[in-house]
Amino acid sequence: MDTLQDTETQAPPPVSFAEAFRFWLKLGFISFGGPAGQIAIMHQELVERRRWISEKRFLHALNYCMVLPGPEAQQLATYIGWLMHRTWGGIVAGALFVLPSLFILIALSWLYIAFGEMPLVAGLFYGIKPAVTAIVVHAAHRIGSRALKNNLLWAIAAAAFVAIFALDAPFPAIVAAAGLIGYFGGRIAPDKLSVGGGHAATKKSYGPALIDDATPTPEHARFRLAHLLRIGAVGALLWLLPMGLLIALYGWTHTLTQMGWFFTKAALLTFGGAYAVLPYVYQGAVGHYAWLTPTQMIDGLALGETTPGPLIMVVAFVGFVGGYVKAVFGAEHLFLAGAVAATLVTWFTFLPSFLFILAGGPLVESTHNDLKFTAPLSAITAAVVGVILNLALFFGYHVLWPQGFAGTFDGLSALIAVAAAIALFRYKRNVIQVIAVCAAIGLAIKLGTN
Repeated sequence: MDTLQDTETQAPPPVSFAEAFRFWLKLGFISFGGPAGQIAIMHQELVERRRWISEKRFLHALNYCMVLPGPEAQQLATYIGWLMHRTWGGIVAGALFVLPSLFILIALSWLYIAFGEMPLVAGLFYGIKPAVTAIVVHAAHRIGSRALKNNLLWAIAAAAFVAIFALDAPFPAIVAAAGLIGYFGGRIAPDKLSVGGGHAATKKSYGPALIDDATPTPEHARFRLAHLLRIGAVGALLWLLPMGLLIALYGWTHTLTQMGWFFTKAALLTFGGAYAVLPYVYQGAVGHYAWLTPTQMIDGLALGETTPGPLIMVVAFVGFVGGYVKAVFGAEHLFLAGAVAATLVTWFTFLPSFLFILAGGPLVESTHNDLKFTAPLSAITAAVVGVILNLALFFGYHVLWPQGFAGTFDGLSALIAVAAAIALFRYKRNVIQVIAVCAAIGLAIKLGTN
């Protein structure tokens, strides 16, 4: 076993709630890079540097969060916060992972919707759109290279792509089918489905951790039926109160009420992180409700990529634009409408994530190294790769053929997309750098043609 030369032999001292609070607040402002980047930051800080939790316990928690619907990085922060400092520790960790991003996105969404037609803003987004297409392709490759370890997993990914691209199968059905294949496949061919969603443990030791491999499960993290029922009752109340208030004030068909209901379903029915949830959000927010246009959806993803916090925070952009455009509080209060809609959407999207961790965490703490748990996850992760590839094709179509296939092919956008892909794949540039350079190129092109 490789050991770091400077590994300490003693576990770190107990961490106070105040110290943890400061760390989670800092994380909320530096968590760039989408799920992979955020998980890497938490691993570096919590496993390698601070040694608050061991590698094995970190990966076990991550595997659980990956199989849940919702943003796995935010759920992982909630899980570790809960494990360290009980319920309030989880709430603080999860909330601080989201709140900085919400405030930043509300401000950026307002600037976008109010000034998006200005040549400066239009030029920036002309370069950003093809960059986002390349970023999604890179995400599919990154997850695929980690998760598709054998022919069975490749076949699951291919089947998922065909199902959603050619057959327009609903995403929950794809996830359910993949989970069943993983469950039974884990019994028939366990060696094919034991990769744990691609997050295999390394053989490097970082020294004793505060929550180490052999550390007993804390008393508050042990399963108790009364605790589970209490969490369920509180969660139901936290959903029913705002939803009931919206129905009482505005009625069921009002934009804000429908946003609450739609994003509740999105939170519960979509698996695999932000890239997987976006097709579902597009189908409802763009296709069914017309809260925003396909182009605005791509622009929203670009804003989500360039702000800290989980990428699924793009839903705050969707909510802001929908509330603003629909003028839910009248033409005199457009910003207020957008801000309230963004906040409501965020509440309904993230509430289930907290409940899954606080209610399910005690069960997960008793499932270390359980193949019945990891095999369905491995299959679902493989299916998600196919879904993300479909998303990349969706973005590519709208960027390269803005008026549809009947219109002209945008060669300049294609060149920007290729350049972005080379920067990501060949030169390993990070997302922020790629978006910044492509935005500058787009601005130069637009200013040069005017």
